[in-house]
Amino acid sequence: MATKTEHVTPLRRQVQKTIRRYLKDMGSTEPEHVHRKLMTEIEPPLIEEVLNYTRGNQSRAARILGMTRNTLRTRLRRYGISYRK
Repeated sequence: MATKTEHVTPLRRQVQKTIRRYLKDMGSTEPEHVHRKLMTEIEPPLIEEVLNYTRGNQSRAARILGMTRNTLRTRLRRYGISYRK
């Protein structure tokens, strides 16, 4: 029988390692709004890289990201992201 960790992707492992280190570095300070902070840090470069991959094709980028084109455009405005070839 496979162990739980055998099915963990390298990306997931890296995120877990980073979060573990972040929480440890906080020491006795209780972290706040970790999910919001994580999304604010992760989502912009994710969108930027997918847009680069699709050469700025927002419809294709939205499909790859699993969101609608309108949601993608909202996020582009939120994070001040613009695609330049």
